[in-house]
Amino acid sequence: MMDARNKSPTAGEISPLLPRAAAEPLTFDGTVGLFTPPSAGTQASNLAVLFASPWGLEEMCTRKFWRIISEKLADRGIASLRFDYPGTGDALDEIDFQAGLSVWSDSLVSASAHLKALSGCERIVVVSQGLGAIVATKAAEAIEALDAIVYMAPVVSGRLHLRELAVWSKVVDENLGLTDGQYNKTGVSIASLTMPGEIAEEVRNVNLLGVDRPPAGRVLVIGRADHPADMEFVARLRALGADVDEQAFEGYDKLVSNPVIVKLPLTVADNLTDWIAALPSEPASPTSRLPVPPAPLTGDGFAETPTRFGTNGRLSGVLCEPLHGRSGATVLFLTSAYDRHAGWGRATVALARALARSGIPSLRFDTANVGDSPPVPGRPDQVLYHSDQNADVSEAIDFLETRRLMPVVTAGRCSGAFLGFRASLVEPRIAGNVSVNPAVFRWRPGRSVEDMIVNGARSLRDYRKRALRAETFRRILRGEVKVVTAARNIAKGIGNQAKGKVLHAFRSFLPEGRAIYGAFRTLHHRGIPVSLIYSENDLGLEQYDFYFGHDGSGLVRFPNVTPQIIPNADHNLTPEHARKVYLETLRKMAFRFPLEEDAYSKTRDSAAAE
Repeated sequence: MMDARNKSPTAGEISPLLPRAAAEPLTFDGTVGLFTPPSAGTQASNLAVLFASPWGLEEMCTRKFWRIISEKLADRGIASLRFDYPGTGDALDEIDFQAGLSVWSDSLVSASAHLKALSGCERIVVVSQGLGAIVATKAAEAIEALDAIVYMAPVVSGRLHLRELAVWSKVVDENLGLTDGQYNKTGVSIASLTMPGEIAEEVRNVNLLGVDRPPAGRVLVIGRADHPADMEFVARLRALGADVDEQAFEGYDKLVSNPVIVKLPLTVADNLTDWIAALPSEPASPTSRLPVPPAPLTGDGFAETPTRFGTNGRLSGVLCEPLHGRSGATVLFLTSAYDRHAGWGRATVALARALARSGIPSLRFDTANVGDSPPVPGRPDQVLYHSDQNADVSEAIDFLETRRLMPVVTAGRCSGAFLGFRASLVEPRIAGNVSVNPAVFRWRPGRSVEDMIVNGARSLRDYRKRALRAETFRRILRGEVKVVTAARNIAKGIGNQAKGKVLHAFRSFLPEGRAIYGAFRTLHHRGIPVSLIYSENDLGLEQYDFYFGHDGSGLVRFPNVTPQIIPNADHNLTPEHARKVYLETLRKMAFRFPLEEDAYSKTRDSAAAE
């Protein structure tokens, strides 16, 4: 059984002493869904909500926002279902997209049937955003008992949307520090995600202003003031006879710009929930349904099972296991910033499945208040670089221990690397650690996370590299570079560099230095192997260089640590050669821990039997 809650109360029950349970995972049609039942103590409605997600970077940015909306609905007695379109998120790959957009719209129709079966509801409301508007409109006629559709920042013109994605994608790649030769110029892509060509071609020819019938009798459009097409769509639906309401999508730009610095428009969530709760509905008949363990999704050499675990089933993740026997330690993937556990550009999904083909199991999951995992009462909202996250790591290892998937090595990038490194100091069950581009090894008390993430400067090495590019001068001339900001960051970097030269001789005596060297000594004495991977010019190299030297000569005291710097790579390891280095490092780390046959008896078949 993969719904591994620890003596939890009824699903959805909220207690001042317990965190809310994560959504119930399910699998269907090669993809993963998350069902949120009505909260305990509420009168269940015969109305349920199905989410039709946006695509690409917008989906990554809205992941946590939609989880919050589902929880608000649950507290009003309304069940809901979120899911990944085929070929996205945690869904299987190797999909035949010859049917074009129907692959995604058909999955929405299938999800509606599963939602009805799970909730016992009689009527469906579809909540769509971005490209999900086109998917929902195409599927509307086939969704039985569709009562209403919500369009949040809808893509009205597919052609215009694809043009905007091309511009947006270039901005994202430039901000990552990728060179022009590293941009993905094949088809429609953004944030290392590529839209299937057949779907992109069909989307290009869609214009919702040309619909000839209302997709539902009741419609809510949550539009953007600077997008006239949103209001034109409202007018078109009214002309067709639909009962249309309007709300403002305040804060849309801050929601979808970057998953690291997302600002959640909670007022929009409240207004949406109020609108749905006000729809005519009847109380649903009481049910005593128990969660059903999800069936594993089987692919090339791997089987993946979505799961929730920890206190009251509060943490949401995916267990990936080899199909043909285990031969290495389990890799525990820790999320970076507020990215969902699938990883930037689904990199973690790809890594997990490649590891499984080598016999290495893994668990990827969202820490509390990230992605699909609810927050823990009493913890700060800003969870990054906070010691409370160590408890999430420990509960993940508890889960793996019950599955007889020990030993465990941790792996993460950026803030996930920091968490894995720090957790290794306090969690004795961690056997090894792979850290990619850790910004710091110790979080300075009182330091602002927002200042570090949002206002953190690029490294001076990166500025020097960019300054030599002809494209940089062209961008300055076009006004695309914030020259004042760049100059301020360069000046700050030069100042820090000068200050660093003065303090370098005393680094072993500084509070930060004592703490960092002490941490490395602890891991050395415990015999914990550590692999450090940095992208060339990554900002995290500044602290690494200061304490250990760019050539790693300062690590001679710590033979358990293996450093590596990847040339021509960005912070997110976008280029293929960089991801191969990460994968090979993970393999080597996992294979450092040979397993005896009686140390594990867990196989995919026994997991499915449970």
